[in-house]
Amino acid sequence: MCGICGMVMAHGGGAVDRGVLQAMNEYQAHRGPDGEGLFIEGGVGLGHRRLSIIDLEGGGQPIYNEDNSLVIVFNGEIYNYKELRRDLMQRGHRFSTDSDTETIVHLYEEKGAACVDDLNGMFAFALWDRSKRRLFIARDRFGEKPLYYHIDNKGLYFSSELKSLRKTVGSGWILDPSSLDEYLAYGYIAAPRTIYRNVYKLPPAHSMIWDASGLHLERYWSVTFPERSLDIGEAEALEALQGHLSDSIRLRLRSDVPVGAFLSGGIDSSLMVSLAAPMSERRLTTFSVGFSERDFDELASARLVAEAYETDHHEIVIEDLDLSLFPEIVEHFDEPFGDPSAIPTYYVTREASRALKVCISGDGGDEFFCGYERYQWEPGERLFDHLPEKLRSVVLGAVADGMPQSFSGKGFLGRMAVSGERRYSRKVAAFERRERTALFLPEFHAAIGEEGDLLRPYFENRLDAVAQRMLADQNLYLSEDILVKVDRNSMWHGLEVRVPFLDHRLVDFANSLPMALKKRNRTLKYLLRRLLEGRVPSEITQRGKQGFGLPLSYWMKGRLEEFSRELLLSSDSHSQKYFDLDVIRGLIDDHQTGRRDLSRRIWTLLWFEQWCRSECR
Repeated sequence: MCGICGMVMAHGGGAVDRGVLQAMNEYQAHRGPDGEGLFIEGGVGLGHRRLSIIDLEGGGQPIYNEDNSLVIVFNGEIYNYKELRRDLMQRGHRFSTDSDTETIVHLYEEKGAACVDDLNGMFAFALWDRSKRRLFIARDRFGEKPLYYHIDNKGLYFSSELKSLRKTVGSGWILDPSSLDEYLAYGYIAAPRTIYRNVYKLPPAHSMIWDASGLHLERYWSVTFPERSLDIGEAEALEALQGHLSDSIRLRLRSDVPVGAFLSGGIDSSLMVSLAAPMSERRLTTFSVGFSERDFDELASARLVAEAYETDHHEIVIEDLDLSLFPEIVEHFDEPFGDPSAIPTYYVTREASRALKVCISGDGGDEFFCGYERYQWEPGERLFDHLPEKLRSVVLGAVADGMPQSFSGKGFLGRMAVSGERRYSRKVAAFERRERTALFLPEFHAAIGEEGDLLRPYFENRLDAVAQRMLADQNLYLSEDILVKVDRNSMWHGLEVRVPFLDHRLVDFANSLPMALKKRNRTLKYLLRRLLEGRVPSEITQRGKQGFGLPLSYWMKGRLEEFSRELLLSSDSHSQKYFDLDVIRGLIDDHQTGRRDLSRRIWTLLWFEQWCRSECR
């Protein structure tokens, strides 16, 4: 796990400035505190910061092939590197290290750009083909590892972190109004966009080539749901699931350093620990985070699992948000990020990094095995679709619009007035479209481009509505929210996090299963619960979903209220350049009265304001 960066000058762009490349590398030093390396050759430069996990002594980067015609910098882990290496050696390739990185170089020699098809792992890498004068960059299937890039008339620049580019390359970095609108809606900005107009993220499951003909992007893999589910019974599905998951965990326990696990006490992390503990060569170390507010504390459940598997268990209790940490956390995310669970993720990754370099997590279980309540309620919502669409739009929409903001059924009726991606958007959005329109200053709102719906592509198919929602979350919420908060926090602390549910073989299997095995009546994650039975105490398998949340609503009525008013409504607020402060003041006031829980909206605005202040330093 590392950080990478680099640049390739366009024809006539001159030689690489070593000082600039060195500075780009230094801005992401926290991602790789164990070493650094540079490759510079005329108009090409590659940089690398290393966190040593595999081949501690010989895996320094950049790494070359046998004749030095290929050079690579790599961020991530290739879990099946031993199998790939064995096959490549049989084909005559000679290895000079025991690292997983070198496997990619030789695989590229064999297959070119198609090498990514064989990689089971998380990765972002850049490979310079010296003979063809071609840069090949690829990102893993779900975007566990980030890759930003910027193009100007001098050439292409890329990095694992946005600040590495912004602080060293180019000028005129302009906020993209459409990206800000998307952030307010979903709490993240989806690839290929970033918060800036002239910087992009390479989307997950994409590769790109930069050569004399320009830039070429290509998707190499897609999340799919087959038109027909597998014809499979419950017993057979359980056996196959255990095989897939056990193999995925086995690969992700490969390491030259000890591996631990996050343990929330929920279904997913408990299952990971129950399978990983017996496989681990050492006593498994586990980490849990809880809160002083009882409704949000899962430590007791996590403790039951830790005791059952005799793990070396660590607990972190958060009494209140340390506001002095807030600016630093925001700065490390590079872009506005509206998910409050970034805070407990910060604490658990910080604690884990004090003992280990690698942890596994249960992320992905909700998206692939139907774990969110918003999937559970879809069949009931669908009953309204029997009414003519125009009638629903006019009647239910009018009723919803006429209700006071504090009325509990307003949001539900508003969602029933629409369908498909618009209904789901209203369900998951922090600010709905009309709320965003009211929030923006008119002159700034006019700069927002034509409003498309980020979710629409995942609803333009013949899947049932629950599968459509899962498909949207697998492509967006998982990649752009869940995995971002894990990567930014873990790499800040020099910790690698591995996610067994993201093994693409397991994903293909999960998406091919009948929905009845994932959601049975009112039981979510049915198959995972069945697999967990007998492995942990029954109260774990029978409990409902709590999530990795935090008591934000309570905190917003305590110290965070004053903090919010000072940050958002002050005379030097950056928010006043974009938003109507009277609307923001109304949100804070309404939350304090208890009429509505507006903590997520206020938090989304707080993070943006703090991000603006960090960027302007």
